[in-house]
Amino acid sequence: MEEFDLYQLVLCTCPDKDSAHLIAEQLVDQKLAACVNILPGVTSVYRWMGNIEESQEQLLIIKTVSDLTEKLVNTISDLHPYELPEVIGVPIESGSLDYLNWISENTNKSLR
Repeated sequence: MEEFDLYQLVLCTCPDKDSAHLIAEQLVDQKLAACVNILPGVTSVYRWMGNIEESQEQLLIIKTVSDLTEKLVNTISDLHPYELPEVIGVPIESGSLDYLNWISENTNKSLR
């Protein structure tokens, strides 16, 4: 496995500031993520129950290690108010080795 295969960005949308902050704080507190960025004011257009919907959401950009992704997804699902939360993992293909090492140091290595 190459160095970069160890890391992931996980994207998740939340309906409001409170749920976004709760999820972000829990993921960092439990060391499932090293950092979570919260981007407010995201407009999402999607199909739900046969209708086209539009919502204002908060986007979480979560930095983690690949080995923790399943536990991270389960934690988000437990905390998230949506019936079907968006949780998408994207492998990190390149980046600063110092920053990637920082992600490793700030996630729970005992869970890997």
